[in-house]
Amino acid sequence: MGKARVESWEVSDEFWARVEPLIPARVVAFKDASLRKRRAGAGRPAKPARQVFEAVMFVLRTGCQWKALPKERFGSASSVHKRFLEWEQAGFFESLWKAGLAEYDQMEGIAWRWQSIDGAMFKAPMAQEGTGPNPTDRGKKRQQAPPAGGRAWRPVVARRDRSQRA
Repeated sequence: MGKARVESWEVSDEFWARVEPLIPARVVAFKDASLRKRRAGAGRPAKPARQVFEAVMFVLRTGCQWKALPKERFGSASSVHKRFLEWEQAGFFESLWKAGLAEYDQMEGIAWRWQSIDGAMFKAPMAQEGTGPNPTDRGKKRQQAPPAGGRAWRPVVARRDRSQRA
């Protein structure tokens, strides 16, 4: 028998041991000062950080919307997204990226002296005739071709004053 299949968003124990120390402590901010006086233990307990992290990995790997998270596995999508926003604001993902970059540098080595960024923004050269106009500009009158004969449209009946009766 082979190994059990592990999904790409599942977090291994080894990986979680490296990620967990970077998870920021929760700071719960209340909009209303009266909410701060709630009893200890009131309300639903927060989702475990590992479950939230796996949900974030699920969204990143599958490209699904937050509301499409499988509820039976990850719980409420809105609470997961709220925690994601907390982590983002606390700088968790940047620190995770830096830690991963440092670890890769130790394993493989990064040529820090020579780095290059490249990019270009222009139309695809082979699709000049096939691209057509910008789709957001379709149907605007200023781009419509004049009718055959080159004359602009005018009503056949001459304009008359509304006060005149026929």
